[in-house]
Amino acid sequence: MAIILSETAAREIKTIIKQQELPEGATKLRVGVKGGGCSGFSYMLDLTEEGKGETDEEIESQGIKILCDMKSYLYLNGTEIDFKDEVMGRGFVFKNPNATSTCGCGSSFQA
Repeated sequence: MAIILSETAAREIKTIIKQQELPEGATKLRVGVKGGGCSGFSYMLDLTEEGKGETDEEIESQGIKILCDMKSYLYLNGTEIDFKDEVMGRGFVFKNPNATSTCGCGSSFQA
């Protein structure tokens, strides 16, 4: 398994990279979790030009390179990241099979 980007999420990430004038070939998506949020863990997304670190897992999905530290990968393996643009809100959505519960806003989870 891995971390997977939906077509919609990948398209949005590529749009953000262009809007921020980041180098398309060198920019990677860093995905992780940190303690906190309503349910115990919060998701983190960041665009970076850093290379793969010693404790990073590197994955490619929809033409985008994804970096994830090994501790976060334990919680995120198998997660699909989607992007929603709806009346009630706009943002990235995580479909995490490792989450035993999530908060109402969808930005934190418990495993």
